[in-house]
Amino acid sequence: MALEKSDVENIAHLARLAIGEEDIPAYAENLSNILSLVEQMSSVDTSGVTPMAHPLDMAQRLREDVVSEPNQREHLQAHAPAVENGLFLVPKVIE
Repeated sequence: MALEKSDVENIAHLARLAIGEEDIPAYAENLSNILSLVEQMSSVDTSGVTPMAHPLDMAQRLREDVVSEPNQREHLQAHAPAVENGLFLVPKVIE
């Protein structure tokens, strides 16, 4: 899929990017190459492939879940402007 100058200008506008007039042909070629690669990848039959989260079959090394610091809730909440039932109260930001 070959992108034209107007396509690149529209993409740049949507992405809020300033692209110089002399750079548009290079962007058009690079974006067209990316879209071509995606089109190639989409044409591959993956019906027998099991989805995976990571290409390596490895177990995550996890550390022991142990308490490493003392509970300082009362000390920290003593300096808070508003606390209720052990929770910090904050102004509502979403209506």
